[in-house]
Amino acid sequence: MAKWLDNAIFYEIYPQSFQDTNGDGIGDLQGIISRLDYIKELGCNALWINPCFVSPFGDAGYDVADYYTIAPRYGTNADAERLFKEAHKRGMHVLLDLVPGHTSVEHKWFKESMKAEKNEFTDRYIWTNNVWDTPENMAYLRGIAERDGSCAVNFFSMQPSLNYGFYKIDKPWQQPVDAPGPVATLEEMKNVMRFWLTMGCDGFRVDMAGYMVKNDEDGKGTIELWKKVRRFLDEEFPEAAMVSEWGEPDKSLLGGFHMDFLLPFGPIHYAELFRGKNPYFSRKGQGDISQFAENYMKSYEKTGGKGLICIPSGNHDTDRMARTLSQEEMKMAFAFLLSMPGAPFIYYGDEIGMRYVENLVSVEGGFNRTGSRSPMQWDGGVNAGFSAAPKHKLYIRQDESADRPTVQKQMEEKDSLYHEVQKLTALRQTHKALQSNGGIAFVYAKENAYPMAYMRDFEEEKILVVLNPSEREESFEWSGKAGTIIYTQGDGIKISEDKITVPGGSAGFIEICG
Repeated sequence: MAKWLDNAIFYEIYPQSFQDTNGDGIGDLQGIISRLDYIKELGCNALWINPCFVSPFGDAGYDVADYYTIAPRYGTNADAERLFKEAHKRGMHVLLDLVPGHTSVEHKWFKESMKAEKNEFTDRYIWTNNVWDTPENMAYLRGIAERDGSCAVNFFSMQPSLNYGFYKIDKPWQQPVDAPGPVATLEEMKNVMRFWLTMGCDGFRVDMAGYMVKNDEDGKGTIELWKKVRRFLDEEFPEAAMVSEWGEPDKSLLGGFHMDFLLPFGPIHYAELFRGKNPYFSRKGQGDISQFAENYMKSYEKTGGKGLICIPSGNHDTDRMARTLSQEEMKMAFAFLLSMPGAPFIYYGDEIGMRYVENLVSVEGGFNRTGSRSPMQWDGGVNAGFSAAPKHKLYIRQDESADRPTVQKQMEEKDSLYHEVQKLTALRQTHKALQSNGGIAFVYAKENAYPMAYMRDFEEEKILVVLNPSEREESFEWSGKAGTIIYTQGDGIKISEDKITVPGGSAGFIEICG
């Protein structure tokens, strides 16, 4: 078991946008190494690095062309090994982004699978028996190969779907999960994991983890597939961590993942916390926390109270939080993020309130997501300290506003968002009740109402978290024995025998006695 996840606070790095050290306008692994001390000082002790393998970058590296080699623009495999070692020196861990569901059309496996003569890669991907037969409910490629058939794709057209088999067979070309092709695909993905774990990687964030086996409506086939992976890891790399992009923790944890992400779609209502027309954490006070709380607890209960549901501040696929929230509002959002169960994930730049850059032309398959992937803003120097390249060579245009937030400015300002995040990460590390495995129970989360309150607990420690993002003073009935207030934001809170009153834009973490 990866015990280090118990108090992990992750920092997500989009490598091409974090720090450029060779002046080509693209971030690199040496740049990440150079900023490890910054990440540690922020209070994060773990990294998630988005795909950094060889790729044509039609989808920002999620179209892998070689799982075993670092993309030259980022550096070398030796640079990756050094990154793992330097992180470990600082007591930090590193997850790589594993994309097991599809590759690039430029991958050698796919090129071999297109050949007419049968070979070891013929069944590495999902092909129909003839070019006129297409997979139902899936995108596909056809008319591109010597072989007869159409090939299923997972997302963009250049991402052919790897073959892990079908749980339910209803077409002659569909293969069961125990057929030689699907078995070989899984074994090769284990080899990929083995390669990087042996080099020093600490585990993987797994892209689209719930979509491996096809025709798998209840996820049973995919759960069994990941159980096989878990057995392999338990035997060879028991400390390796696995975090899934699945959005259904009752399934992903059953499959052997340690943690699962809340996704910006589906029934959990995560997107309504920080984004949309009326985010809950806006001072307007027009949001609704009740549906999130209800659905969160349903997922929590399905996992047996493990609570290992990761809530990110954002990621490379979502709008920046700052597109809908001010920096003051984001302080409250981070008080929530850093006091919930599961490992929190901070998307690079969110800790300083980096903005969504409007009206950018799509770069590397980003489309509307491109505005959330702009280069990190470090200081007042050339290209905000991201790169020494001429501005026109930056692979994505930066926020060029005169008042753009930078790490340097935020460090200099006593009451900045950066310092609030730093304060909250330190508090989380001091109290096990606030960490990944602490229990949770919502005390007050009414429909269209404020504030929100929930109890965190671990062994004998209990902490009541009370958050009022709205601009109005609000209160709720309370009967408990309050102890020390260990954290306040805004004007603090007032506790009486039967009620807690919270001024607008205020929060408090309260130790509870008995």
